[in-house]
Amino acid sequence: MASFRWRARGRERSQVGPTTRCPTRRGNAAIRLMVGVGFGLAILAIAATPAAAQRRRGLAIGYVYPAGGQRGSSFEAVVGGQFLTGAERIDVSGSGVQAEITELVQPITGKELNDLRIEIDELLARRAVVKQDPLALEQFRSFRNAKSAPGAEPPRDDLAELKKKYAGATWTDADETRLRQMRQKLSSSVRRPANPAIGELAILRVRVADDAPLGPRELRIATPRSLSNPLTFQIGALPEFSAKPVTSISQRASDVAKTAAAPKQRRAAELPVAVAIPAVINGQMLPGRVDRYRFTATQGQRLVVAAAARSLIPYIADAVPGWFQATLAVYDDQGTELAYADDFRFDPDPVLSCQIPADGQYVVEIKDAIYRGREDFVYRITISPLPFVTSVFPLGGPAGDRVDVELRGWNLPVRRLTVDNRDQTPGIRMLSLGDQDWQAEPVPFAVGELPECLEAEPNDQPSQAQGVKLPTIVNGRIGEPDDVDMFCFEGKAGDEIVAEVVARRLNSPLDSILKLVDAQGGTVAMNDDHEDKGAGLITHQADSWLRATLAADGVYCLHLGDMQHRGGPEYSYRLRIGPPQPDFELRVTPATISVQTGASAKLTVYALRRDGFDGEIALRLRDAPRGFSLEGGSIPADQDQIELTLAAPRAPLSEPINLNLEGHATIDRRQVVRPVTPAESMMQAFAIHHLVPAQELRVLVTGRDLSRRVATLLTAGPARIPAGGTTKIRLGPVPDVNLSRVGLRLAGPPEGIRIKDITRVGDNVEVLLESDAAKVRAGQKGDLILIPARKPSADRGPAKQKIARAFMLPAVSYEIVDP
Repeated sequence: MASFRWRARGRERSQVGPTTRCPTRRGNAAIRLMVGVGFGLAILAIAATPAAAQRRRGLAIGYVYPAGGQRGSSFEAVVGGQFLTGAERIDVSGSGVQAEITELVQPITGKELNDLRIEIDELLARRAVVKQDPLALEQFRSFRNAKSAPGAEPPRDDLAELKKKYAGATWTDADETRLRQMRQKLSSSVRRPANPAIGELAILRVRVADDAPLGPRELRIATPRSLSNPLTFQIGALPEFSAKPVTSISQRASDVAKTAAAPKQRRAAELPVAVAIPAVINGQMLPGRVDRYRFTATQGQRLVVAAAARSLIPYIADAVPGWFQATLAVYDDQGTELAYADDFRFDPDPVLSCQIPADGQYVVEIKDAIYRGREDFVYRITISPLPFVTSVFPLGGPAGDRVDVELRGWNLPVRRLTVDNRDQTPGIRMLSLGDQDWQAEPVPFAVGELPECLEAEPNDQPSQAQGVKLPTIVNGRIGEPDDVDMFCFEGKAGDEIVAEVVARRLNSPLDSILKLVDAQGGTVAMNDDHEDKGAGLITHQADSWLRATLAADGVYCLHLGDMQHRGGPEYSYRLRIGPPQPDFELRVTPATISVQTGASAKLTVYALRRDGFDGEIALRLRDAPRGFSLEGGSIPADQDQIELTLAAPRAPLSEPINLNLEGHATIDRRQVVRPVTPAESMMQAFAIHHLVPAQELRVLVTGRDLSRRVATLLTAGPARIPAGGTTKIRLGPVPDVNLSRVGLRLAGPPEGIRIKDITRVGDNVEVLLESDAAKVRAGQKGDLILIPARKPSADRGPAKQKIARAFMLPAVSYEIVDP
């Protein structure tokens, strides 16, 4: 599914300049729509969604706060998640960061709640007897009445029985303290959190070494048998300020709504928190809040204020539009607004630049655009006079060469530098900018393998079209509003031509549109937006791609413009023109695997095919430790994904490890090898899924050896299933399992394939697979994942089936054949 489109067409603003302002305060289209629908719906979406709609079942974490720290510091952090029982360690990628869990905060269980009430009941009864105090007796009776079931008759207390039970009892100050503590615990305990997906907390102590490498890391939490999904955790060089973390669990959705009721009144009542700049400010945005921070600045300083919110937690499953939409503003000590931003071009995270007019006190303000909030609305604000690059040109260069690059931005000590691509392979890399005297945030930079040239103006009329020789990559920019760049080339009848713009994927605000015309001006092909499933972090995929077969010999012209009629120095692009360049990229989910020794875990690998490549892709492990293997492992031709299993070694590993996969394919009679990028499948706003890249594929192998319980495929080769017919596969040896209670099911089976019957043959099991001729086709290939599952019974419907760990199964390759 295409990425969620954050703005209505024609309403997107460029926000790069001396001062970023939004005089109307109307925000983007999605936020305006939310306001029109009503604030109550937003609160409902945040607070009332069941856990099943938010995250996958099992150990999962939703936020870490603060989401980073300064090199050389030590601080407390909080991780919010679900199913954290047994959490014992923190796994942070890279070196120089250590963290330990000091406390777990979890909802109270039914048994704990009952035991607590019993203890309070007994303490109140003993106090009433010992003190002979009517008030103490009334408190005891009130407590018993309050804990009785609704509608039930209040329990009768027999004072004579109580006096007999507690004859000779005493009441001390320690007893009074214990009673007070128990009653406080009861009043503050949470049985059902408002947001189960973040309803459990792990309190951490984090230490960052003085020499810890700077930049983003991945943080996971581990139990003895499970490792969580990753979260972004930043290591920086600037001093950091963190507001006190929320270490309690929200109890009711209604509490969230009440907290958000009067944001303007809350804003007026809250005083700014003093911080010293340059600094990174960490906070959690709660409902209805407006967080403000006061700092001192001097006349003439050019400050850059940048918020990280959506970049920390890219997608929130139960929030509309699907992330924390932060807004930033800077005020002087008289309350006059100096700068405002609710995004940075097409990026939801706002960035603004502000030149300080006079020495004095200033305030930076952050809030959600419609005053939503929750513990996982985590942010980091960087305030500094340090260099900030807003754009580079060109956006890339050829591999094996040096490229002169022009920089634009704020507080930059240089305007040009040379990028060395001599040791770089084709693709997009993060380019570090600066030297020992200055550093700026890395920017994406493309490395190409085709000949390259620069756009030459004027070229905005057919008579002025710039001639290019194919294949080529043109580095250019739409320099002003309504500018159109035109490129002409010689073509022959039957030639296939692909034209692709890479701009948004390289941080350019260009919303490109491509049109290919023939010598008579007739349109051959046109494209506005083309989705790249590998660009899961882009909210509006605005890069263009077209493919056409030329009808006749002659001169053809390619027109490139901005769909919103905008332009400027930052509206750069890379335009590839030439014959198709078939290729592919690969993603694997999840980015974290927890598996028992000798058992198997399921993976999904996605093929992102380029320029019409439709061949088979063989998957392999690269430099994997001994004992790991892939079961299944080829993405069939014409298919975009496959499920397979990873077999674990028979001995546990003391620590999680990184695994690397790669894909092998034959393209134009040459062998092509591409890495498989780990990713998380993240849901946005209840429905839309995105593949969000991760840094590592992290694997935890624990538990006792299950290899004796792992069935192997005894049938040679792939299962050949006739279209509309059946075939048998044999698995074994299978432990002595009662097949009347434990059966098999297919996990995410291809449409038209099902298990028809299962029978035991000695120590083995035969599975009869059936296909529907109307839903399958001859030549179709893939892997089937068979999962042991309890069969439904009278008191256990199909919806309550649970996986039985009676025996483990590998992936089974299949092929549909003619009847």
